[in-house]
Amino acid sequence: MAAATNGYTIDDAIDGLKKLLSENNDLQAVAASKIKLLTAELKGADADAFNPVERIRDGFARFKKEKYEANPTLYGQLATGQSPKFLVFACSDSRVCPSHILDFQPGEAFVVRNIANMVPPYDTVKHSGAGAAIEYAVVHLKVENIVVIGHSCCGGIKGLMSIPEDGSTASDFIEQWVKIGLPAKSKVRTDFSDMDHSDLCTKCEKEAVNVSLGNLLTYPFVREAVVNKKLSLKGGHYDFVKGAFDLWNLDFGISASLL
Repeated sequence: MAAATNGYTIDDAIDGLKKLLSENNDLQAVAASKIKLLTAELKGADADAFNPVERIRDGFARFKKEKYEANPTLYGQLATGQSPKFLVFACSDSRVCPSHILDFQPGEAFVVRNIANMVPPYDTVKHSGAGAAIEYAVVHLKVENIVVIGHSCCGGIKGLMSIPEDGSTASDFIEQWVKIGLPAKSKVRTDFSDMDHSDLCTKCEKEAVNVSLGNLLTYPFVREAVVNKKLSLKGGHYDFVKGAFDLWNLDFGISASLL
């Protein structure tokens, strides 16, 4: 299928040029030569153009043959419901798909991805989308682990670290969202005041994960499950430059008496 521009495909353009050549025998040789050259270039561009529809079709065909049809037992079980062990918060960055990195199989992880893998504090209006995902995973799916995964070279964290001290923003959504991690930015700037900007961003990638873990405890159903030892919270960091993955727990020191 040829790429389309303003409703016309490259094939349309080539057909038009061919028609022009056939109907205008008196075209000067130079003009005719140029049109033929342009036709050849258009054909070459069409052959090299990325076709998203074909990419999706080919990808699904490979998945169906190599995974779906190769494991009918698994996909038969998944057709009846899901019972994942993990709720994972990960970044939307195309380089850090958690199922790919941690080899999660279908049905193993309930995944939420957003800019800079942020977990906002409990707010039924402002952050209802995140709250709905957490509530569904904890209350209905009964996940046993929540893992917040940061990563190297995170653009969202770089954006957070670059927000001016006056709090002014230059985007409609991004900076307001990553401001969830402002406590992490403040901590690393205080603790590592001699570091350059790049190293501070690396420190903040992990500290922002800790802020998100703390924010999870502002959700009553999360806190209750943690206190009752039915739920564990973990932080992670994937360094795709070095090919390393760190995983840690936080001791929140909470007890049932604080409920």
